[in-house]
Amino acid sequence: MDTQDGTQQSQQLILAHNVFLLKHPDVSDIEKVRLRDEVLNSVQSNDMTSYYETLVTDKVLELDQSLLESMRAKSEEEIKKLDEKIADAEENLGESEVREAHLAKSVYYIRIGEKEKALEQLKVTESKTVAVGQKMDLVFYTLQIGLFYMDFDLISKSIDKAKNLFEGGGDWERKNRLKVYEGLYCMSTRNFKKAANLFLDSISTFTTYELFPYDTFIFYTVLTSIISLDRVSLKQKVVDAPEILTVIGKIPHLSEFLNSLYDCQYKSFFLAFVCLNYILAGLTEQIKLDRYLHPHFRFYMREVRTVVYSQFLESYKSVTIEAMAKAFGVTVEFIDMELSRFIAAGKLHCKIDKVAGVLETNRPDAKNALYQATIKQGDFLLNRIQKLSRVIDL
Repeated sequence: MDTQDGTQQSQQLILAHNVFLLKHPDVSDIEKVRLRDEVLNSVQSNDMTSYYETLVTDKVLELDQSLLESMRAKSEEEIKKLDEKIADAEENLGESEVREAHLAKSVYYIRIGEKEKALEQLKVTESKTVAVGQKMDLVFYTLQIGLFYMDFDLISKSIDKAKNLFEGGGDWERKNRLKVYEGLYCMSTRNFKKAANLFLDSISTFTTYELFPYDTFIFYTVLTSIISLDRVSLKQKVVDAPEILTVIGKIPHLSEFLNSLYDCQYKSFFLAFVCLNYILAGLTEQIKLDRYLHPHFRFYMREVRTVVYSQFLESYKSVTIEAMAKAFGVTVEFIDMELSRFIAAGKLHCKIDKVAGVLETNRPDAKNALYQATIKQGDFLLNRIQKLSRVIDL
């Protein structure tokens, strides 16, 4: 991917996000006209022949045969030049120059969207590479290819490969970058707890601007932390974190969302989350229109409501449904329906007395649960020992 400027987001990942928005049903037709022009310009400027054909097949762009042939001719000519540079380096120059020539060809294949050829060429480049740091840079290229195509198998294997490389050495800057890549992978595969921990570890050392701007990184960090951390950890690591405080005000509704949750201002929390102002998109819209979070939109909505309802009920042995509805700024019928679903799913530990209109909490006893688990494991161990003794007797 295009990572020459360390403070700029990869043009390929911007393209992937624009294509995602073009296919999204909630994006307006006027906005799609602008996005279509941006996508076409990006594809054309990078001579992305194969990707253009894919977009035409998906009916994102219309076929322009002359443009297609022009891009194909340019890419073939450029590849021919790169092959000549490789041949010249192998004949007349040293190993370092040979590696650089192969790397240039790898980067070009990535730029024009030739996934399989790019991966193959990166393997060739790796065979010419000795230094761990340079090998890691090749893994980052592979990770960006995986993120462009949302190929989670490729991303997972590349992360494992990077970790194995670091066992033999490697600098802290690259290790910290890998944490952000892995965090993004975890978030994209619904492992929000691990994603939150990786993002929080990287707040003060963030340099992975090729993936997204720092504002977006903070947005992901706050969202994943809210449903993953307990109240004390959330206060220490997120609410009072100076790195987050300097940026959070620039992201619409995020500060209100976080602080209203921590300060138990539940009505403000719901307003920030679902935002009733038709001019400013609420956090729900931001999540819906995010390429990595969109597939988990419903799941995240359920989890964040579980957190906020659990926090409210934590303060009470019993509370009227009307009082809870008033605290959240919603109707009694809405709260009754919501809680019924969460209780049935085992997400909330309480019961509804419909006649009295009261909620009664029945928090699980942690010590009793630990005792029962210990007894169960002990029974299992005794059974195993008895079976083993019978085998030994034979």
